[in-house]
Amino acid sequence: MRVLAIIPAFNEERTLGEVLQRVRPQVDEIVVIDDGSGDGTRAVAEESGATVLRHVINRGLGAALGTGFAWAAARGVDVAITLDADGQHDPADIPRFVEAISQGADVVIGSRLLDPKGMPWQRRIANHVGNLVTFLLFGAWVTDSQSGFRAFDRRALQLMEIRTNRMEVSSEIIAEARRKRLKLVEIPIEAIYTDYSLSKGQGFAVGLKTMAKLVLRRLQRRS
Repeated sequence: MRVLAIIPAFNEERTLGEVLQRVRPQVDEIVVIDDGSGDGTRAVAEESGATVLRHVINRGLGAALGTGFAWAAARGVDVAITLDADGQHDPADIPRFVEAISQGADVVIGSRLLDPKGMPWQRRIANHVGNLVTFLLFGAWVTDSQSGFRAFDRRALQLMEIRTNRMEVSSEIIAEARRKRLKLVEIPIEAIYTDYSLSKGQGFAVGLKTMAKLVLRRLQRRS
């Protein structure tokens, strides 16, 4: 199968080069969505041989993934893998995602909470809250709704509608998979936590904004 890696990146010149080097042997193509970076992210991606799609301004994770999904769908790839640019995910796990797709899954979520060994307790609590909010709003339960390590088959790329622009996209993906009756499975992954990767993600204030946007997203679906 033709496998594409989609990597959203915002000011990730520090880690992106190594991530791309480790991803390259696992996939056929790599596209980096440079989401309005002000550093050398674009140059690092281009030097590594990745295709770069650039947002002139920072639009957020959801917008970056939406751009990547549209590009992947237009390319007609069989599997699209999303992973973070900060080195939190192990590209050696990619064949396991592809295998799950080959066995009939439309969407695969890499769950850190199926075996949370080494996961900071603050992250565990935040993810449990995200799981609960996703379930209450959209009726879809997964163990790690906020995971950025995912796989999508061609059908999922064509059917899913990404409308949110920022961190709420993680829950929106789960909701869309349920709404479009896509087969979603989870596989266990171990996240690689460093001081740098732990500095990323959602703080408390951002988490509250994300929940508010998810509520609005749910109301819009009902209207």
